[in-house]
Amino acid sequence: MVLLHVKRGDESQFLLQAPGSTELEELTVQVARVYNGRLKVQRLCSEMEELAEHGIFLPPNMQGLTDDQIEELKLKDEWGERCVPSGGAVFKKDDIGRRNGQAPNEKMKQVLKKTIEEAKAIISKKQVEAGVCVTMEMVKDALDQLRGAVMIVYPMGLPPYDPIRMEFENKEDLSGTQAGLNVIKESEAQLWWAAKELRRTKKLSDYVGKNEKTKIIAKIQQRLEENDDDTCLNSPWADNTALKRHFHGVKDIKWRPR
Repeated sequence: MVLLHVKRGDESQFLLQAPGSTELEELTVQVARVYNGRLKVQRLCSEMEELAEHGIFLPPNMQGLTDDQIEELKLKDEWGERCVPSGGAVFKKDDIGRRNGQAPNEKMKQVLKKTIEEAKAIISKKQVEAGVCVTMEMVKDALDQLRGAVMIVYPMGLPPYDPIRMEFENKEDLSGTQAGLNVIKESEAQLWWAAKELRRTKKLSDYVGKNEKTKIIAKIQQRLEENDDDTCLNSPWADNTALKRHFHGVKDIKWRPR
């Protein structure tokens, strides 16, 4: 099995193993899925930490409003009345105004926090240092653990607009966010090694040879738009000869024998 140390830019992400005979179409998608799956776990952990501290998400039309404004507009958090954490709620105001402040009690909070730490450990970049490969099965296990913890604390479920529920249902809207920029579309993912793109039409062994004990650093990125990639090379300023002619005042002069 070839060992891939996957990086994004210069930052380590995870280790992954694959036979040299693997089609790069399949491998590129596999790497992208693990990479994006780890990001999903990280996003969930971040939101679940807020859930443990401040309860469920407020309806979008109530977020950021003061209590007086909510009363004046006669807005009501119907889901807040339904989604009471197991064992009762403890009020802890969310100063940002995103969550309703009805936090789980200490016991239920610890259920969430312990599971968050376990899920983070599964997909941690420290797994690279420990020599542990991360698989899609491990990512799914982390997601299942997080889902289970939320069900223990909120057996009735979360509101449909809560980002945690949306993540579990794969309905998250990341448009216009930094988190969205981090995601790499599977269809546009590229793997690079030794300054070469590992083209999807080939096999891994076409680049690394037949040695199954090979270790490589593979960088994942999203395919650059063609305009970003090549058009600048066709610009006049990219032509050294044209540039010299311009500065010598002989641009576009045609020479003919006398």
